[in-house]
Amino acid sequence: MEPMIDQIGGEAKVMDLVTQFYDLIETLPQGQAIVTLHLQGHGLAHVRPAQFDFLCGFFGGRRYYAEQHGHMNLREIHAHVAIRAEDAENWLTVMDMALVDTKVADPMKGQIMATFRRAAMMLVNTV
Repeated sequence: MEPMIDQIGGEAKVMDLVTQFYDLIETLPQGQAIVTLHLQGHGLAHVRPAQFDFLCGFFGGRRYYAEQHGHMNLREIHAHVAIRAEDAENWLTVMDMALVDTKVADPMKGQIMATFRRAAMMLVNTV
């Protein structure tokens, strides 16, 4: 079976998705708290390349993030920030918009969002 990254359009599509996602995060009200979380952590400069590196591996392509950091453990990656259920929902809302904007088609979009939902809710670590 073809890896998901190839099904959605390869690394170029992942780059488009990351760019659109963070453009939305930095401009929409749903992104404000997420920007604040990044500023409390490692800042904004690293997030776009790190997200691209992570998502390539997440979608079954080259595991750039693991090559650089030795793992792809989401809880470990986000352990330094307090994440509320509201933050996870906002992230999911904006990612859904970015998937639509970059024309990731159903049923692939639905599969991606279901997986992202499980991952985002697993990261909730504060009330």
